Amino acid sequence: MAERRKPMQAQDKLAFLLALVPYLMDRDRVSVAEAADHFGVEQEQLRDAVRLIAVSGIPGETNAYQPGDLFDIAWDDFEENDQIVLTHQVAIDDSPRFSAREAAALIAGLQYLTALPENADRDAIGSLMAKLARGASAAPSQLAVARSETDEALATIRDAVIAGVQVEFDYLSSRGERERRRVDPLRIESVDQDWYLRGWDHLRTAIRTFRLDRIDDLVATAEPITYRPGDVKLPETLFTGTDDDQLVTVDVSASAIRLIEDYIPEGAERAERAERGGIIRTSVRVAHFHGLKRLVAGLSGVLTVLDPPEARQVVAGWARAGAERYTGASDLHR
Repeated sequence: MAERRKPMQAQDKLAFLLALVPYLMDRDRVSVAEAADHFGVEQEQLRDAVRLIAVSGIPGETNAYQPGDLFDIAWDDFEENDQIVLTHQVAIDDSPRFSAREAAALIAGLQYLTALPENADRDAIGSLMAKLARGASAAPSQLAVARSETDEALATIRDAVIAGVQVEFDYLSSRGERERRRVDPLRIESVDQDWYLRGWDHLRTAIRTFRLDRIDDLVATAEPITYRPGDVKLPETLFTGTDDDQLVTVDVSASAIRLIEDYIPEGAERAERAERGGIIRTSVRVAHFHGLKRLVAGLSGVLTVLDPPEARQVVAGWARAGAERYTGASDLHR
């Protein structure tokens, strides 16, 4: 014989009703038995609560309750099939909602996030996408996010993280050297539009960071990982220096200094240039001078390379070559 549940106190009943309303709003259709089991109440008590909700609402502009001011349910379904379907909701229909375009943009972003290793359990993301679609002011556009080579790499790494196995790949270093690496994948991070894999590099026997667009022939191996995220301490900064790095003196806008924090060596001098107001002179470390091109491109107008002369020449030559391409294109259209 089933154990009879204790009757609720008044405050428990109120908490139950307050929880039941959003529960029903979040579901298109639910059975009385399922809802009762969810809240741990008798089915008849659940039916009574639904009947109470159906005569509840908020007064309209006339300060009197009109039919449109009350919740309503599909009564035939409720009485004959023991199914609960809200057909009219109050106190939420007038709240701000995402537009169809906003909801579509958010859904696209969530689709992209499902490729990341830390989001390997995608049920919650799928549920959120469904809620966004239902809660938008209009039906969002049907869309799919096109996959790229980086997406494929993210998917492979995600599967390796789930399986707890090492990954192997050819890596083109910032010095232009290509080597085969075997890595315990620990974390995926992004900076601007670039994705990075951080993991234990078995070739270097240390934590290393790899840019995904420099990875080729990536495969998940059958070899179990040696280190898990809790076994090793990842540096706070994404980029870590080595003894082979070269130091470059730069002037950078004070407002942009935080954008190059990872490149500034610990203890490096930061001298504010009083004569140039808001400019800080400091040093950054790079694997080679050609690596400055990407840094300068992202900070155009706020960062100037000063020293050594070889670094200035590399950046100046790169900028000149880019300008000449535009000049050539304009000459063709004359």
